[in-house]
Amino acid sequence: MKASLLLLLACTAVLAVGTGADAPEEPKALVQKVQELAQKASAMAKDAFSRVRESETAQQARQWLADNTELAKQRLVWLKEQLEELWKKTPAM
Repeated sequence: MKASLLLLLACTAVLAVGTGADAPEEPKALVQKVQELAQKASAMAKDAFSRVRESETAQQARQWLADNTELAKQRLVWLKEQLEELWKKTPAM
């Protein structure tokens, strides 16, 4: 997802530079502008992902997953014990 977002932002930067240019510029200047815009877009994306990761909702979601993962493990242990008991009770053929 991050790669596709960065690609989209880079393409947007290229289009923005291309449409904003009134006079023909040197290719180096154009490349530099695109690089600057891509760096800014990358920094903005990283900042947004950091804010989402640090948000209270994300922390609650991680805690819910951690709690339910432990519950799922306990249920699997219980199921395994039940199947072992059933296996012991089943007569061999």
